Amino acid sequence: MTDISIAIVAFNNEEDVRNAVCSIQEHTAKIISKKIYIIDNSTQKNHLKTLQSEEIVYIKTERNLGFGAGHNLILRELDSVYHAIINPDILLREDSLFILKEFVERENAMMAVPKILDEDGTLQKSYRRDITFVDLIFRRLPGSFGRKRKAHHTMQDMDFTKPFSVPFAHGCFYLIRTEIFLELNGFDPRFFLYMEDADLCRRVHEKGKLLYCPDTVVIHKWEKGSSKSKKLFWIHIRSMCSYFKKWGWKLW
Repeated sequence: MTDISIAIVAFNNEEDVRNAVCSIQEHTAKIISKKIYIIDNSTQKNHLKTLQSEEIVYIKTERNLGFGAGHNLILRELDSVYHAIINPDILLREDSLFILKEFVERENAMMAVPKILDEDGTLQKSYRRDITFVDLIFRRLPGSFGRKRKAHHTMQDMDFTKPFSVPFAHGCFYLIRTEIFLELNGFDPRFFLYMEDADLCRRVHEKGKLLYCPDTVVIHKWEKGSSKSKKLFWIHIRSMCSYFKKWGWKLW
């Protein structure tokens, strides 16, 4: 059994994946046994298979399975104490996996998320209260419209120097107890892309604590694809409808 398994789902972003894997290998302590899974949903040719090694497992899917289903592909293979779900556009700059592992054990949590920064060092608004219909509307408003509501939803009133419970954390970086991830059967497959992270967070909260960990920092490039692509925007809308259908509509 390994200490930590790590899953990265790739989609036409070879350079990002290579950089993420490199940062994981560079910064993770040698005393931590780990296995890195690269699940390749890419529709374009790449050379990610060359990364395969004793520590890295490369899996090429026959089609784009989506984010959640891509991660679920390795559920039966997981034999670890902790499981890390990491986006390709994440960069480690310290031993975040070890720090999160220690944090989860110390706090008796089920899952933890690190402090997530933009490339310029700005704290990302990756931590959110439960999603409501109003919050979805306000997120799309430009500029300062709905500023107070947006700040409330993204937990800007919290002290980010201390741990706190997070109802919904962006799915770019999680460390979860593997037994819990398996017990939950991973991500809900009805979500192809978007909202699978919000759904997982709600189900984790039913098992125990999901906490923000201020002790370690990771960098996230965060492309925010649905705000730039009409196709991704409508996928996002469908996922939101599926989410509210499952959990019930909450207006405010």
